[in-house]
Amino acid sequence: MATPLILASSSPYRRALLQQLQLPFQYAAPHINEEARPGEGADALALRLAKRKTEALAVNNPHALIIGSDQVAECRGQILGKPGNRSKAIAQLQTCSGHKVTFHTGLSLLDSESGRQTSTVETFTVYFRTLNSAQIERYVELEKPYDCAGSFKVEGLGITLFEKLDGDDINTLVGLPLIRLVDFLSEFGIDPLNPEIKC
Repeated sequence: MATPLILASSSPYRRALLQQLQLPFQYAAPHINEEARPGEGADALALRLAKRKTEALAVNNPHALIIGSDQVAECRGQILGKPGNRSKAIAQLQTCSGHKVTFHTGLSLLDSESGRQTSTVETFTVYFRTLNSAQIERYVELEKPYDCAGSFKVEGLGITLFEKLDGDDINTLVGLPLIRLVDFLSEFGIDPLNPEIKC
């Protein structure tokens, strides 16, 4: 690949997902304001932040393909952020117990040289089992999901919290929709199965 590929994220989960494509890439934190605007819906917020992340890194990387992704979860009309600590994680899981949680994952790919950008929002819905306090506290104690929106890690013990999953790409739930990203990369001339040749 002649053009550097940069992931606009410091998330270890997104880096691990992108590594599955076996393309060389760099990563950097974009340092943007992630607060929702008044009246902004979860899907619109996820899309705007994904775009802003790419644009923030483009300033210092004028000849790169930059990947931005941001995830916003909502349950019962409430946006769920990263809990940050044990008590908030328990409270989030109590809110989610017996309900569905929809994850809106914004994805954007920006060619910082040409300014060409393509973006979308992928959704994934999880249906929580009805959980009792002991189950919730035990889960939080074992996985400490304090840096995860929705307070779970689906790639770990979090799978035990759900009755059903509904979505096209399980990676969307973790934070980077790889199936759609491969489509985007192809549009920009990159094939992970043959990265030396333009598509």
